[in-house]
Amino acid sequence: MSHTIRPRRSVLYMPGSNARALEKARILPVDSLIFDLEDAVAPDAKVRARQQIVSTVAEGGYKHREIIVRVNALDTPWGADDITAIAKSPVDGVLLPKISSPAQVDQAIKLLDSHGGASTLPIWIMAETPSGILNLDQIAGCHPRLAVIVMGTSDLAKDLRVHHTKDRIGLLVPLSLSVMAARAHGLEIIDGVYLNLEDEIGFRTICTQGRDMGFDGKTLIHPKQVDIANQIFAPSAADVNNAQEILAVWAQAQQQGKGVVVVNGRLIENLHVEEAKRLLALANVISERSNEST
Repeated sequence: MSHTIRPRRSVLYMPGSNARALEKARILPVDSLIFDLEDAVAPDAKVRARQQIVSTVAEGGYKHREIIVRVNALDTPWGADDITAIAKSPVDGVLLPKISSPAQVDQAIKLLDSHGGASTLPIWIMAETPSGILNLDQIAGCHPRLAVIVMGTSDLAKDLRVHHTKDRIGLLVPLSLSVMAARAHGLEIIDGVYLNLEDEIGFRTICTQGRDMGFDGKTLIHPKQVDIANQIFAPSAADVNNAQEILAVWAQAQQQGKGVVVVNGRLIENLHVEEAKRLLALANVISERSNEST
């Protein structure tokens, strides 16, 4: 199982126009990097940023760090050229913004394929518009290459006219619907960004909320947020110990022909065993990465 597990606790946006940031990303303890051509890049810097990302990715050196490129939407002056330029680049995925319908995903994939993109190149999508949220079940199941949903909570809050409160009450429904759509179609899902870089307590609180809602990780806007996201979205020592105990007791129960067991007063069935296996596989991959030299 472990070979199919890819931690995405920390997913850091990096402006494609910032060469120094792209270079620094090679040594950050981050799981995934989104090299951004969209919101983080001014219109007059889009072409230069595109060229810079292509050349930087070609140089390599990012080791286990997953490299995703967020392109501009196809209805902008830059979207088609973005996709054309990165189609053959050695990236780990393409992130499509402002997705509201399956047709937009299909259009982007056809353009990638027509310019030599690998038929296995994973596609990520942003969930950041009201129509996108309402159509997310159809979108999430529209193509086998879809791999990850990324919440665009800033754009979504703006369109919904909700306030950024500490409990995110105005976003709880779309956040939960997005998690449900992701799980229904076997996708990973990453929570939106936290904009206040000076509020560590608030950031920890939101990360914990996102984890408890079912998100696999957090999108980040600054390297200083990486360590906290890695900590909160990783299995804790207590989680690992509990999972190991579940598997040990379950194995013994299976030998005795039992279908259910009790661990620490809690009824354990096969579904709990499967989750324990997933959690331990995730913990193992994270442990292997922590032992890597940067």
